[in-house]
Amino acid sequence: MTVHEAVNDSIAEKEQEEEIKEKPEPKPVVRYHLDSIASAEEVDSFQIRYSDEERKILFALNRMDAWRLSAGTQLIIPDSISDNLLTYSPFPEELELLDSIPKTVLINQRVQGFALYENGKLIRWGPTSSGKQTTPTPNGLHYGNHKSKRKVSTVNSDWILPFYFNFMNFEGVGVHQYSMPGYPASHACVRLLEEDARFIYDWAEQWQLNSNGQVIVENGTPFMVFGEYDYEQPSPPWLRLATNYEDNFLNKAELDTLKNYVQRYFEDEKNFVQEETETEEEPELTV
Repeated sequence: MTVHEAVNDSIAEKEQEEEIKEKPEPKPVVRYHLDSIASAEEVDSFQIRYSDEERKILFALNRMDAWRLSAGTQLIIPDSISDNLLTYSPFPEELELLDSIPKTVLINQRVQGFALYENGKLIRWGPTSSGKQTTPTPNGLHYGNHKSKRKVSTVNSDWILPFYFNFMNFEGVGVHQYSMPGYPASHACVRLLEEDARFIYDWAEQWQLNSNGQVIVENGTPFMVFGEYDYEQPSPPWLRLATNYEDNFLNKAELDTLKNYVQRYFEDEKNFVQEETETEEEPELTV
């Protein structure tokens, strides 16, 4: 073997090693089963069988508050329970079509879940309760507008909406903390668990307005709402994970919708506002 051939072989080996390093490990397959809580005794048994952290994961997977567990409840349970909710995400760990967008909020109404991405990498997901059938949450490409730590509902003044972040200004639609019943139940807003609502409140960007507050100069974080909840099915989609662990993953129609939203995002100049910097004028030279 010549020196030239040896060098080429060495380079090829290094490139092959780099390729192996760059390939992410395949995500482990998560299997699920159903657990039917038939009696008050089984409710007590459930509380004893799982730790606080495990119950927190299980209630999030079933899109419900802990206090709602009662006889007659059917739950989806992973065969192996992790303390990291990302293990059970219906959203991909990386979404290449979002890799040029600094921050993105995805809300999938079909599976009642949200996801937060930073440059295409999933950093958080959680359960939602979007608008019920008679007052649905509008699908579309929206943007974070204004926010309030404690907003009074315009539908009913008795309803207090903590960590409210609006993404449809005139319609009054946004995300906020509120009761999670395990199905779409809101008046068009998107309900979240408190820790998720608080996180989005601090993480997402608001719009930027002109000096008189009448014109949007720069859009806030994109909120991409998509998917259709199937009200005709007798059980929610996450229960179908027991027979098909891939059932809640993004499907082709949903990915096509997101591609359309991303294209529109890049066509909107208000997503690419450059901060103006003051430059000192050079003094005129006198002769």
